[in-house]
Amino acid sequence: MAQHGPLIVPSVLPADAARLGVEVEELCAAGVDRIQWDVMDGVFVPNLTFGPDVIAAARRHSTVGFEAHLMVVAPDELLGRYVDAGCELVIVHAEATTHLHRTLHRIRELGVRSGVALNPATPVSIVENVLDETDLVLAMTVNPGFGGQSYIPAVEAKIGQLRAMVEESGLPIEIEVDGGITDVTIGRAAAAGADVFISGSWLYSYPGGKAAGVQLLRERARVAASPSAVAVDDRVA
Repeated sequence: MAQHGPLIVPSVLPADAARLGVEVEELCAAGVDRIQWDVMDGVFVPNLTFGPDVIAAARRHSTVGFEAHLMVVAPDELLGRYVDAGCELVIVHAEATTHLHRTLHRIRELGVRSGVALNPATPVSIVENVLDETDLVLAMTVNPGFGGQSYIPAVEAKIGQLRAMVEESGLPIEIEVDGGITDVTIGRAAAAGADVFISGSWLYSYPGGKAAGVQLLRERARVAASPSAVAVDDRVA
């Protein structure tokens, strides 16, 4: 698990684009561990979002780290731009990368942490031979491209496989989940072996506000990941 317990990382995808600096400040005040930027190019996924200049403008408003989740074709051409924008972690999709080992190595050469994302249908075997160049594996719990989608429970088996693979490697690799993470689904993902949790739509819409939402998510993940936790299937609870 993550060194300091479950990490709560909001996506700014639901944020008000006209006030991104303020949105980032509010997330930091809410106690998040870092902030994710969902970078979409309209080709790899059917949506367009943030470029490096937007992220760079928001960086000075943050007291926590930034991660860039590159849902783009040919990510190698963009790596340096997002590092220069202030992202300490850059995540590429295995499905969009021809030479995954080379790409992950290049991210580290740029002085930041490397991550690889897997779509729901992509098997974990694709990362087995690149763990030595990887700081994080992201198991997508929705198909990428849009916020507000429903969590895919079938990915939990993959999360478990990743956890076993990482434990066997002995490497300090984080396992992140992204998509449909709520106060209910976070427990399922944590019990399966994830330790970093992206939440966007749920966190932004939580009636108690962002700080209370972050606290609730963290507590639900911590309880579910505890060795003494009893699994509860929310489909029948």
